[in-house]
Amino acid sequence: QGVLLTGLGTFAMVHERFNDKEKAYVVRRPVFRLEMDVLYLQELTFPTVVIPGDVQIKPLNYRLLSRATSLPWHVVEGCVQETILLYSFQLRNRHHLSFAFKDIGVLSCEDNALCMRFYHECVTGLESKASWIALLHT
Repeated sequence: QGVLLTGLGTFAMVHERFNDKEKAYVVRRPVFRLEMDVLYLQELTFPTVVIPGDVQIKPLNYRLLSRATSLPWHVVEGCVQETILLYSFQLRNRHHLSFAFKDIGVLSCEDNALCMRFYHECVTGLESKASWIALLHT
């Protein structure tokens, strides 16, 4: 239910309970917990995200990405690691670039705050029954 991108952070799907006046909802929504070296995050704030202990976190599957891209797995792994390192250096040098994740969202920095903004389709794809509640709380 979660994927670790070493040096950057963890993407996960969590269940949360929300109460309406008439009904209680349990919704699934995406979260991102930043796990970058604080050396790169000087003067930046970012939200603290708690991923429950029952969420299974696995490292990014480079072999699966290798099959999807027709590139050797070690090339895919090197590209991902170098991209994360480059992004980290850009943040450290106060170049606040956005980092887009296809079909997921954008990690961006505005007013010295680093945050993950999930695409509407990502949130509603996880939750069809109460997607409006999941959207409001993501």
